[in-house]
Amino acid sequence: MKILVTGSSGHLGEALMRLLRSTAHDAIGLDIKPGPYTALAGSITDADFANAHVRDVDAVIHTATLHKPHVATHSRQDFVDVNITGTLNLLEAAREHGAGAFIFTSTTSAFGHVLRPEEGAPAAWVTEELRPKPKNIYGITKLAAEHLCSLFHEKYALNTLILRTSRFFPEEDDSRAIRDGYDDLNAKVNELLYRRVDIEDAANAHLCALKRAGDIGFGRYIISATAPFSEDDAAQLRADAPSVVRRHVAFDEEFERRGWKMFPSLDRVYVNEAARRDLGWSPKVDFKTALARLSSGENPFSDLMNDIGKKGYHDQVFEDGPFPVD
Repeated sequence: MKILVTGSSGHLGEALMRLLRSTAHDAIGLDIKPGPYTALAGSITDADFANAHVRDVDAVIHTATLHKPHVATHSRQDFVDVNITGTLNLLEAAREHGAGAFIFTSTTSAFGHVLRPEEGAPAAWVTEELRPKPKNIYGITKLAAEHLCSLFHEKYALNTLILRTSRFFPEEDDSRAIRDGYDDLNAKVNELLYRRVDIEDAANAHLCALKRAGDIGFGRYIISATAPFSEDDAAQLRADAPSVVRRHVAFDEEFERRGWKMFPSLDRVYVNEAARRDLGWSPKVDFKTALARLSSGENPFSDLMNDIGKKGYHDQVFEDGPFPVD
């Protein structure tokens, strides 16, 4: 199968290219920025460019995007151009040339305001049925692009699956409170409980979606590490997360050995049950496996995450954090 991967110079795009090239698939990377896995340099905002390079492929995996780190440094029009118009250009080309599948990388950020429950409310239990309420131009444009994907499935029967991915980047946290209060690896391992996915698992979810797109036709799926909780834990997770985690996973000994801390409260839990069921996806990294690896002196995340490494989000370096927070 010949597959076009947009955003091939980014974290997820590179992960996909590495995995696809280890298989029998013919993967072609496209990005506006150069990279070791990018063969086609150009912008998806150029309809002719997009059309020309979708012409001969069997499927499109569309990861290219402006995302949260760009909200403070790019205009709202830039977000509309890349995230909405760019996606539309690719969908039009996929329809015209009869691509068999279109896999769109969306984001759990599309849920926006519902991820921050009111004081005293339980942690948000985030499934595909939860109605998004975007809080910034990033979430708004990604949700609009999702609706375009839905339209092209309904109107043209284009097999389209949307993957709402949680955090997978290795860069430091954008929150000063997290950076100052927690070791970076400590924070990322904690996030596996509710809002992070290993990048190899995220890439494999896209490959599973590619295999299942023809059978499913259309669907939206949350892609995050498997949480150990049930919805009955939601209220206490907000009030006293360490006690809830402790009931499911014995973490104290390893955390004490490392001088680590558990987050006192979790405001949400991303639920990946539908993706595991419908896509046949089996993520390898979760909080429990990460803890076991740490106890054995191993890297808690995949080797692929380390191989890809940090890319940053901008050409410039900022004094306070990895990027300006809007």
